[in-house]
Amino acid sequence: MAAWPALGDRPFTASHIVAESFTDGDAEKIRALFEHHDLTLSSLAFYDNNLHPDLRERQAINDHVIACIDAAALLDVPTVGTFIGRHPGQSVADNLREAERIFPRLVDHAGQKGVKLVIENCVMEGWHPDGYPGNLAYSPELWEWMFGLGLYLNYDPSHLVWMGIDPVEALRPYVDRVAHAQAKDIELFPHKRNRFGWPGIADKSADPWDVGWWRYRIPGRGQVDWNGVVDTLYEGGFDGVLSVEHEDPVWGGSEARIETGLLVAHHTLRPLIIA
Repeated sequence: MAAWPALGDRPFTASHIVAESFTDGDAEKIRALFEHHDLTLSSLAFYDNNLHPDLRERQAINDHVIACIDAAALLDVPTVGTFIGRHPGQSVADNLREAERIFPRLVDHAGQKGVKLVIENCVMEGWHPDGYPGNLAYSPELWEWMFGLGLYLNYDPSHLVWMGIDPVEALRPYVDRVAHAQAKDIELFPHKRNRFGWPGIADKSADPWDVGWWRYRIPGRGQVDWNGVVDTLYEGGFDGVLSVEHEDPVWGGSEARIETGLLVAHHTLRPLIIA
């Protein structure tokens, strides 16, 4: 459930709750609504740049993570999801040191509230002016670093595939640090990569998110080995939520097509889930 501040100043956000003023009464209403529809609320989502280059904006983002943790605790929701982020004008090493300064406060607060702070391994290349990784959580090397800060992983295999990382082998050693998992597929077009190279389209001024040689798909319509992913999660002891993240341009554009896309995901994943 999305918990961005309702600022209306950027895309890819939503405000299903107002975390900064969330109350016990709000939590009671939401729990009742979810119970009525037989739904599970697995996580609150606020995926923003916790290393934002504007220090005032960065502080506001860090503080909103705290508000989301407090709201999650009132809702008995086990996780809050966010990003590490990146200051694009600084080196990776400097960003990591800065994150080591910022995140202990957030992790400690989450621990006091009985909530796990999970970081998605989305590359967020659109945050970087040159299309380089904008979220320093995109590889197992960086997962190991962030686990040392007390953070957990919101595992999404789709981001690994286009980076050339085997999502099953990357997952295997770290299942015990996966507190939430996302089901999103990806379709690659290697013949287009022959033109652009791995970073994708060089001039991203028209669309910073268009790399030109891959696109996200609903599970079952891309190249992720879902049998391998689910089996590895089970083998490693994961018993949490596998949450479909729908960013498929083929099955989008209208409510009816979005619902069909979710049905495709259900048909793909349901035979693999033991219940």
